[in-house]
Amino acid sequence: MHSNLTMAEQAADVNDGGLPGEKVTATETTETGKRKSEEQEQPESKTRGKRRRGAGGKKLRPGERYIPPPQKRNSGVSFSEEHFKETSYYFEGGLRKVHPYYFEFKTYCKGRWIGKTLLEVFKSEFRAESIDYYQKAAKEGRIRLNDQPMEDLSVVLRNNDHMKNTVHRHEPPVVGKPLEVLVDDGEVLVVDKPASIPVHPCGRFRHNTVIFILGKERGISELHTVHRLDRLTSGVLLFARTLETSQKLDQLVRDRQLEKEYVCRVEGEFPKEEVICEQPILVVSFKIGLCRVDPKGKECRTVFQRLNFNGKTSVVRCLPLTGRTHQIRVHLQYLGFPILNDPIYGSSAWGPHRGKGGLFEKSDQELLQALVEEHRSQESLHLLDIPDDACEQAPEQHETSTKTDKSDGASETKTSSECQQPHINSAPPAGSSSSRMTANEATGSCADMSTHMSDKSPAETNGSPTEAADPSGTAPPGSRDHLCSECGLVRPDPTKKELTMYLHALRYKGPDFEYTTRLPDWATEEWVDTD
Repeated sequence: MHSNLTMAEQAADVNDGGLPGEKVTATETTETGKRKSEEQEQPESKTRGKRRRGAGGKKLRPGERYIPPPQKRNSGVSFSEEHFKETSYYFEGGLRKVHPYYFEFKTYCKGRWIGKTLLEVFKSEFRAESIDYYQKAAKEGRIRLNDQPMEDLSVVLRNNDHMKNTVHRHEPPVVGKPLEVLVDDGEVLVVDKPASIPVHPCGRFRHNTVIFILGKERGISELHTVHRLDRLTSGVLLFARTLETSQKLDQLVRDRQLEKEYVCRVEGEFPKEEVICEQPILVVSFKIGLCRVDPKGKECRTVFQRLNFNGKTSVVRCLPLTGRTHQIRVHLQYLGFPILNDPIYGSSAWGPHRGKGGLFEKSDQELLQALVEEHRSQESLHLLDIPDDACEQAPEQHETSTKTDKSDGASETKTSSECQQPHINSAPPAGSSSSRMTANEATGSCADMSTHMSDKSPAETNGSPTEAADPSGTAPPGSRDHLCSECGLVRPDPTKKELTMYLHALRYKGPDFEYTTRLPDWATEEWVDTD
């Protein structure tokens, strides 16, 4: 099984001021003592002994590469019609699908890459594709360093090197249910988010996200995210239309003047009386987004009230009074009533107690490996927001960050595993144009791009590859690529039930506003699980 750590995922550590290591300055004096400005006024001689100049005016030693200084990130809202037109949707079997398309990723050289060759970096950190693929891609000019095609992967990386790759993206399907706009008054936009759709571009998702669907289908852009919901969670999702409104809502979050109410369906008979859980929650891994109850974690408080019980499962009202990563899910697991179809916190990988009472006899690394292996055996890795190579990674140090949890009790933080990017692949065919992603889009819109889970097999196919059917028969040019291994695969579609977790954001309330949605079908008293 290949890991899926990708070049785009490394962009999370981009340093606007440059990474530690060898500096390439634009103000060095030359060996003759002349200043740069003086030397640049003199015409360059073509004599054999004259050293070549870089684009920045610096004399380059024999064999030395010019490395431009890092560019400042664009901190503004950057998704536009140009991005929305990269590809199109089609619908099949109740699912929203995206035609594969070409897209350019960018990242600066990370500190630990300095002094290594491109080939060494691909071998150690970008294993979603084979070395043979990267060599072929390089020979076709599909891997660029400082805007120059790199046919030779033996080039040694230096500080501030800027790497670009145009990838062939294949996005997973999501449920085909339309986004329902609840409120749009010029200051806020409130939607009822269907399950399975991420809020913002990240991971293998870009066009199959709330932000892009609103932009492509309703012409709504320049939205400010107020809070987030997990990909599998449905319900009230609030955006600010203006910066002023965003700042106002952010202050309400900091002052804890926002009340959030969720409903969920849990296993077993939940107690009739109100239950308050105040167990601290520790982030096991920011990259993977896995949490657990631990005395070293951050303080948390969630209030639970049973709404109904059908003899097997209970519908529970949840009031998260703090906003930690996966707070509702982790607290319910601790209480012994995990959400009925929670692919992580309801997993048997936690052991015989499944995490009840905080009991599990595994190290963090063993737990991650067990989660991956369980879903791999069930061919359901696509349900996990953890990378396929989690079992190969050492657990990160527990959170020491001072980041503020801005998310809801059930939603991901800005550093959760949903903030991810797909593997690098290929470049557009001749004559096509590749859309460019600014540093803001690559890292700002998804604040930390970490490793992502992919259920793809890297195996080559024999003969002519086949493609999932497109009923419209109008797949646009660029939907297939001759180097893309994903193009040669056919996957069974996930069911709508697989794409839904029984957790729903029912209400979002402030001092002078309240937004609510209808109860989902699975939360009604008469609902019965047919499986």
